[in-house]
Amino acid sequence: MHKLIARKKENFILENLLVFPAVVILGPRQCGKSTLVKMLSGHLSNFMYLDLQNRQDLTKLNEPELFFQSNQDKTICLDEIQLIPELFSILRSEIDSNRRSGRFILLGSASRDLIQKSSESLAGRVGIIQLTPFLISELTSEKTFNLNKYWLRGGYPDSYLAASGAASILWRENFIQTYVERDIPQLGFQIPAQQLKRMLIMSAHSHAQLFNASKLGESLGLTHPTIKRYLDLLEQTFILRSLQPFELNLKKRLIKSPKVYVRDSGLLHRLLQIDDFNSLLGNPIFGASWEGMVIENICSSLNDCQFSFYRSASGDELDLVIQKENRIVAIECKASLAPKLTKGFWRAIEIVKPDITYIISPVTEKYWFNKNIFVCNITEVIGILMNES
Repeated sequence: MHKLIARKKENFILENLLVFPAVVILGPRQCGKSTLVKMLSGHLSNFMYLDLQNRQDLTKLNEPELFFQSNQDKTICLDEIQLIPELFSILRSEIDSNRRSGRFILLGSASRDLIQKSSESLAGRVGIIQLTPFLISELTSEKTFNLNKYWLRGGYPDSYLAASGAASILWRENFIQTYVERDIPQLGFQIPAQQLKRMLIMSAHSHAQLFNASKLGESLGLTHPTIKRYLDLLEQTFILRSLQPFELNLKKRLIKSPKVYVRDSGLLHRLLQIDDFNSLLGNPIFGASWEGMVIENICSSLNDCQFSFYRSASGDELDLVIQKENRIVAIECKASLAPKLTKGFWRAIEIVKPDITYIISPVTEKYWFNKNIFVCNITEVIGILMNES
C-alpha cells in the first residue's frame, strides 16, 4: 500500500463542490482521481462511490433515474463516466430537478469533448477540473523526493512510488498495453492496437520536435488526415501535449507547426526503452526529455495562461513562452549544471521581448545570468510563477 500524498487540487475540488451540483474531474487513467476523491470523502457527508467498470456497481444503475432520486441526500461519485456517456442527459434532468450543490462527482479518463460533449449536456451545472499525474510541486515536501527518480519514472503514482525500478518499468509497460488494447476501444475507436502503439513510439522519437504529419504517415503507412486524427485522440486522452507556435505580427517568417510532447516522462522513457538514469544520460533524447518534463510541470501548474514556443525559419528558438494579460515570460530548458546559450536564443529574446526569462536547469540555487535573465531549478520557477498568477 502506497503512502497517500496530498494533491494541490484538493481544496479547489471542495470549493467547486460547494458551488456546483456536479464536479467533473478529468485526467488520464491511473493518475490518482479515484484515490483523491476517496481521500476527500471524509469531508463529505453521505458519500457513495460507484465504479462503472465494476459489474456490481453498474447493476445499481439499471434504473438510473430511480437510483438518483432515491439517493438525493448523498454525494455520488461515478468513476470512469466515459464508459456510459448516455448518463449525461439523465444527470442533466436530475440536476435540473434538484440543484443542490455537491450532488455528483464524475471521474473521466478522456477530455470533456470526447465524452459525449459533456460541456454542452451539463453546461452551467458543473465545475470541470483536470488532474494530472504527480507534479514536482506536490512531491518536493516529501523527504524522500528525488528529482532524477521522478524524471526517469514520471509522475503516475504507481510508477513513481513503485518499490523498485523493475516494478516501475513493468507498471508503465502494462499501462501502455492496456491503453492501446482496452481504453481506446472502450471510447468507441476501432484502431488496431499495434498501429496505435507504433504511433506512440514514433511520437516518443519525435518528442519536443515539430509535428510532421506527412513524415509520420509515411513511416506508419497512414494518410495525413488519419495521423492528425490519431494525434487529436492521444491529446484528448492526456497522453500527448501539442504546443502551438508563438505568433508575432511581423513580416519575419515563423514556424507554423506545433511541437508535440509525450506528457509523462516515465511513459516517454518506457516507449524508448530507457530504463535507468545512466541510459538516459547517454541517450540523444536527454535534453528533449528534460524540456518535456519542465514544460509539462509548468503548463499543468498554471491557470489562465497562454502557452507557446517561439521558432523562426532560421532556427532562433525559445522553448516556452508564457503569456498572461500583458506580461510575457520566456522559458529555456537546459539539462546542464552550467547552461550555455546559443546566438539563436539571444536573437529570439530580442524578437519576443519577454519581461523576464528563466533558464531552467538542475541547479540547486537561483542565480542572475544577464539582464532580466535568471538560471533556476524547476521548483523555484514554478513557485515564482504560481505566486504571480
